[in-house]
Amino acid sequence: MGSRRDHRNNRVALFDGIEEGGIRASSSYASPEIDEHDNDRAMDGLQDRVIMLKRLTGDIHEEVEGHNRMLDHMGNEMDSSRGVLSGTMDKFKMVFETKSSRRTFSLVAAFVVIFLIIYYLTR
Repeated sequence: MGSRRDHRNNRVALFDGIEEGGIRASSSYASPEIDEHDNDRAMDGLQDRVIMLKRLTGDIHEEVEGHNRMLDHMGNEMDSSRGVLSGTMDKFKMVFETKSSRRTFSLVAAFVVIFLIIYYLTR
């Protein structure tokens, strides 16, 4: 039973004078100037943290805006390439509509394949 009492005494001594928010208001501070000094120091610490958080949120905002601009640019590029591809597909459809165009395309494709084979063999 004596060890429990010692444990409680140690705990009271450890947490004596701590108010909500973690600010220590020890009974050894008798003058209001010392309390005011501690408050000023705590305020300066909080002000520094607020300034740091403000800078951090500003940096995050700039980064997000940069990424949004980049995504908008990529979307515009994708739209333009989609337009080019659809135009190319329309031209291929026109080429394959007639049989003579198919023969011409087959002949051109055969020449390209033969050229590539000869190119790789001579390399």
